[in-house]
Amino acid sequence: MDPYLLKTLHLAGAFGLFASLGASLLAGSGKKSASMLHGISLLLILLVGFAMLKKPPMDQSWWMIKLGLWLFIGLAPVLAKRKVLPAPVVLVFTITAAATAAWLGLSKPF
Repeated sequence: MDPYLLKTLHLAGAFGLFASLGASLLAGSGKKSASMLHGISLLLILLVGFAMLKKPPMDQSWWMIKLGLWLFIGLAPVLAKRKVLPAPVVLVFTITAAATAAWLGLSKPF
């Protein structure tokens, strides 16, 4: 598949993910559509990410760390909904996790 198409789909998933996080965390809406967009975006990011890798490099650990960050971002709305952390704090943590995941994907430091 065309790498530009895969990158575009990956970015579209990231944009959808943070649009859904903004809708559910900051607006305080428990809307079903925001939750659906969150899940669909997470799935799109995961599938397209593995399609870009073709085969995960088992000798490197950066992609496993990215999976952990992906899981954290997936659980973020639950943390805010159950009031484990305040919603603005959860949003800051998810933006930090996404920036870390982007850095790991681009630089592959280890």
